[in-house]
Amino acid sequence: EESKEAKLLVDDDSGSCGSDVTYTFTASTGELKISGSGAMTNYSYSGAPWYSYRGSITSLVIESGVTSIGDFAFNGCSGLTSITIPDFITSIGSSAFLGCSGLTSITIPDSVNSIGSYAFFLCSGLTSITIPDSVTSIGYYAFLSCLGLTSITIPDSVTEIGRGVFASCSGLTSIIIPDSVTSIGFEAFEGCSSLTSVTIPDSVNKIGNSSFSDCSGLTSVTIGNGITNIYGYAFEGCSSLTSVTYKGTSDPGASSPDVFRGCNLTSVNVPSSYTNKTFCGLPIKKPATNPFTSFDYPFYLNAMSSLLNFIFLGFIL
Repeated sequence: EESKEAKLLVDDDSGSCGSDVTYTFTASTGELKISGSGAMTNYSYSGAPWYSYRGSITSLVIESGVTSIGDFAFNGCSGLTSITIPDFITSIGSSAFLGCSGLTSITIPDSVNSIGSYAFFLCSGLTSITIPDSVTSIGYYAFLSCLGLTSITIPDSVTEIGRGVFASCSGLTSIIIPDSVTSIGFEAFEGCSSLTSVTIPDSVNKIGNSSFSDCSGLTSVTIGNGITNIYGYAFEGCSSLTSVTYKGTSDPGASSPDVFRGCNLTSVNVPSSYTNKTFCGLPIKKPATNPFTSFDYPFYLNAMSSLLNFIFLGFIL
């Protein structure tokens, strides 16, 4: 990490960061400007030309014409507090903003269709983010350890919540999983200890290993009827979990008895049509049988009316 003295000695800088993309750094303002047309270069961990003075960058402007943000492009720019991303950007590279702990919010434009793996890893100051409907792919661990993130909107365009995408986002209090999602991956929400409830829609057919493990604040879960597989340790360590409701008819976790290991669950609520004797190794609880469910009320009323008329006529006669 740069010392304070080193920051004071930083000079203005400029150069190339893509075939037709250039950068300009102004030391007096801390602004890094990316200009030109086409894609930025994909870098290694410390390969970006501004990496040596990354701690002096406080604002980033990417001008229209640039179409992608390269891998590791702004890795470690911990002093970065604001970003302007133009509508020309179609992809955000892997680890592009890794460790940008000073970022508090970011707007991803509608032009972006993919967010790379670890793209916002350790952006601990990020409190909210909106992912536009244009995004169809979110890489694994994209928002890993964004500790300040309290809410996130997942668009209907996303079909899979991949491996560790929101893992260790301990400040996340709510999440809405859209009906477009069919799969929740390994460790997708692992360690999201502030989540209190989760509804998994009918569209989801797979809940991966450890997908909600150690979500210690989770008290209730509703699982849709489209699930065909719940893998091991999916809800392991959810110590506050007291209510699980499953809407399907057969056990999707019959071969994964450790799904709820470390939870205080005593039973799982299932519909009357449920065919198995247990759910992921736990006892089940079906709705109480209503003896009047199939009762023929019109017949009953007609019969009672006829009986009363018979009694009344008999009394008169």
